[in-house]
Amino acid sequence: MNPYFKVSDEVKQAVQHNRPVVALESTIIAHGMPYPQNVETALRVEHTVRDRGAVPATVAVLGGVLTVGISKAQVEFLGRNGTKTAKASRRDLPVILSKKLNGATTVAATMIAADMAGIRVFATGGIGGVHRGAEATMDISADLEELARTDVAVVCAGPKSILDIGLTLEYLETKGVPVLGYQTDELPAFYCRESGFPVDARMDTPVDIARCMHAKYTCELHGGIVVANPISREDALSEDEMDSFIQTALDMAEAKGIRGKKITPFLLETVKELTHGRSLKANIQLVLGNAALAAEIAAEYCRLNAL
Repeated sequence: MNPYFKVSDEVKQAVQHNRPVVALESTIIAHGMPYPQNVETALRVEHTVRDRGAVPATVAVLGGVLTVGISKAQVEFLGRNGTKTAKASRRDLPVILSKKLNGATTVAATMIAADMAGIRVFATGGIGGVHRGAEATMDISADLEELARTDVAVVCAGPKSILDIGLTLEYLETKGVPVLGYQTDELPAFYCRESGFPVDARMDTPVDIARCMHAKYTCELHGGIVVANPISREDALSEDEMDSFIQTALDMAEAKGIRGKKITPFLLETVKELTHGRSLKANIQLVLGNAALAAEIAAEYCRLNAL
């Protein structure tokens, strides 16, 4: 028994019987969106996963226990508590667990929990990466190191637009992490469908992605996979428009001396204000799209494992 780790009965049974499960993070609930949109979105994402035949497994730290598969009431608690809940990445987990605190798991921490629970597919909004100006600040997300070491496929809308996408791709290449484009040859950039950078390989169906996962993990080629799923055309924002907003937000962050963990929530909130809420709508829609694709990939991966 691990006193710091818990998996819900539903998730445990699904994993044990080779049924599809999709891990979901909780930072997007506590830090990524305002209340009540955060709770509404989290529950919609779980429903989307269920509608496609998979079990949702939202991850969070609750009272010092890293929990895989939290309840609706616990989602509501995280949403209401918002940024009062600690942001939990790999570095933070030992402190949060030992002090019996609550924590909203980042991409990195959610990957850790998913791997511990035997879940191989995880849906999120966008991954962290190398921040703009990292050559001076060394601000690089722990998400990238986790992708290098942990056997989970992360379905996302690419790196967040606020990042240096070229350097993020270079980092992932160095760490041996495949970047797969779902029905696209170009890496999406969160709110935008295009980034100007190619993916490592295009995959046109969930079956193709599941086969890639199966080959990688059967051969024990450890580490994650980035599955980049572009936001729909009707919900996307233009690249030029976003570049302008992001630069304004970066300038504001620099003027206020905002760095480290606080930078991403600040930039996302500022961009939301600059776009008059359009970026929040886009964020919600892309997360739902990623959850749907993740459920389909998880189902196909389970079929391959049953052969």
